[in-house]
Amino acid sequence: MYPLRAMPAALLLLFAATAQAGTTVENIRIWSESEKTRVVLDLSNPADHNIFTLRGPDRLVIDLKDGRLAKSLLAMPQGKGSVRSIRSAVRADGALRVVLDLNEVIRSRSFTAGPNSQYGDRLVIDLQRTGSPQTVKRASEGYDPGRDIVIAVDPGHGGHDPGAVGKARTREKDVALAISRALAARINAEPGMKAILIRNGDYYIDHRKRMDIARRNKSDLFISIHADAVDDRRPAGTTVYALSLKGASDEAARELAKRENSSVGGVSLDDKDAVLASVLLDLSQNAALSASLDVGDDVIRELARIGKVHRRKVQTAGLIVLKSPDMPSILIETGFISNPSEEKRLRNSKHQGRVADAVLAGIRRYFYENPPPDTRIAMDIRREPVRQVSHVIARGDTISEIARRYKVSAAAIRRANKLANDNIRVGQTLSIPIFAGS
Repeated sequence: MYPLRAMPAALLLLFAATAQAGTTVENIRIWSESEKTRVVLDLSNPADHNIFTLRGPDRLVIDLKDGRLAKSLLAMPQGKGSVRSIRSAVRADGALRVVLDLNEVIRSRSFTAGPNSQYGDRLVIDLQRTGSPQTVKRASEGYDPGRDIVIAVDPGHGGHDPGAVGKARTREKDVALAISRALAARINAEPGMKAILIRNGDYYIDHRKRMDIARRNKSDLFISIHADAVDDRRPAGTTVYALSLKGASDEAARELAKRENSSVGGVSLDDKDAVLASVLLDLSQNAALSASLDVGDDVIRELARIGKVHRRKVQTAGLIVLKSPDMPSILIETGFISNPSEEKRLRNSKHQGRVADAVLAGIRRYFYENPPPDTRIAMDIRREPVRQVSHVIARGDTISEIARRYKVSAAAIRRANKLANDNIRVGQTLSIPIFAGS
């Protein structure tokens, strides 16, 4: 090894150039469609980055370690969609800070993409308006190694098919849509997850088409939302169903299968049996059924925290809407619309929100224990915190605000403290995991 003063001049120049190389932002592209705005930073090479949001006014901040703007980037592009304007500055530590001034409150997700035939390395930031249950579409630019878990939320019935009708004329299709919208909004606010809302209005979709929509969006889980009904007004509580390959598990499940399947525009039980017979040929159905039972158990456990459950175990029934051979699928009867007291609760928006919260908690529990390996949640779980700090809850604190303060995800805080939901109390001490680069 050469002593530094004896090193050849050419090598000194090479080392100096390497030390100063850093990452250059060669271009910034922005476009907007529907509820989503995408900002892409074209980079000279991959870069360590950190992204966080600030309020008052709303901004999204992107820090690139050892970054700089290319001289050819004479001016920032004009804002579009959720982005009002873009500005930048170099910080004292050498990081390039790019600030997106926002027109509104947004949810953000970012990922890096490697070179392709048209572009080099890129940092992609997707901005989604909050309060919209519609999905942020899967990124089309290159492979995203930290993708979101996709959950298809299917409001049962719709259009000419009202489903069950309660004594107070509450229609199942309306209850199902309201709860599904609440659930989709909560999923979309959860880091590492996004929702596909199968229908977002009062129209009918064929059962098989519902599964096709979920499959086209590469969903990891299909949840169909319903409300139960029987001739007797006394039964109450929620029930969760998964597909049975051998038929219904009990008489009640068989009756449910007849009621739900009979509304499928002319599809008979014989036709359903033929479909299931062909599904049996695909061994992947067994894995999907096993996962359906597991996620169903987690959902029931959370639903039991907010009210009565009709059955404490996942029931199995030959429901056409649950016949997918390649994705876990469950159907949730959120209560008995035929029970006057339960009908009143099902009409209440606060109760609908509590049901959505419980279902999300069950989904979260399942996927944090069984995350698909290519997802952001799986990668977050594999990350080891470099240290833990303690935070004592003060009045007004929320999990999301604490997460922003420490630049970690709310999910990481929940996981570190084994929290099933975001309920915290003043004086409680939380362990905050601090990761490298946070």
